Amino acid sequence: MWSNTTTTSFLLTGFPSMEKSYHWISIPLLVAYMSIILGNGTLLFLIRDDHNLHEPMYYFLAMLAATDLGVTLTTMPTVLAVLWLNHREIGHAACFSQAYFIHTLSIVESGVLLAMAYDRFIAICKPLRYTSILTDTRVMKIGVGILTRAALSIMPIIIRLHWFPYCRSHELFHAFCLHQDVIKLACADIAFNRLYPVVVVFTMVLLDFFIIFFSYVLILRTVMGIASRVERAKALNTCVSHICCILVFYITVVGLTFIHRFGKHIPHVVHITMSYIYFLFPPFMNPVIYSIKTKQIQMGLLRLFSLL
Repeated sequence: MWSNTTTTSFLLTGFPSMEKSYHWISIPLLVAYMSIILGNGTLLFLIRDDHNLHEPMYYFLAMLAATDLGVTLTTMPTVLAVLWLNHREIGHAACFSQAYFIHTLSIVESGVLLAMAYDRFIAICKPLRYTSILTDTRVMKIGVGILTRAALSIMPIIIRLHWFPYCRSHELFHAFCLHQDVIKLACADIAFNRLYPVVVVFTMVLLDFFIIFFSYVLILRTVMGIASRVERAKALNTCVSHICCILVFYITVVGLTFIHRFGKHIPHVVHITMSYIYFLFPPFMNPVIYSIKTKQIQMGLLRLFSLL
């Protein structure tokens, strides 16, 4: 076991060689952050306040919105501190905590999307048993299970970060802490920390995707068995928002993975920009998608605006 006796802080990085433009770069990022907070915060308020939205589908949507808010509130302080104040220093404990929450919430988001697929599967394939299967208690248990799975799966690699000595450069590659950035600075055997995240991705995020895909195969088979074309369209329409959110999440995951694995000769600024897209695009798009495609959310928004 190693003891971390080196300096107690890292240096965050914004956009290299673009320091003079930081204030301009911060404007679209701030707009994105505020839009995410407003959009997801509004969804949470509507679902809590509107009794018409007290259904399993919207409870899972609330979990998704809370997860997106969590990711945003975890990354926003250090990003804006770097861009506005050029405050780059971050202590080891704060850095490791930020990395823990970022990676945990990414696993949570994948789990919530899986739970939402399960909700659509029950609603379409077993409609008569929907209310008896997805009770409030069961929805709560699913939520706790998703959070527990993510929290425990990420913990081993984050705990080990506290043990490593950091004797190389203390400069990280982003304006927030990521596990894969931190271990590059460690002067120790990091084989476990390199292998374990790959196992987590394959056994959780990738498995979640395949279960979601299989769920929609069964949903599509059930829908194709409905005689009425109108009823088929109505059933599929309830899935459109969820499918869009799945595509937004997994396309950004795949894009970021390909950039990091195969983009060694791509300018570093592209890697950084792609990481911001990964952390900002899904939280920004999810409330937009559900506001556009879900009538109950639209009606809730109209009622809310009528009170203003």
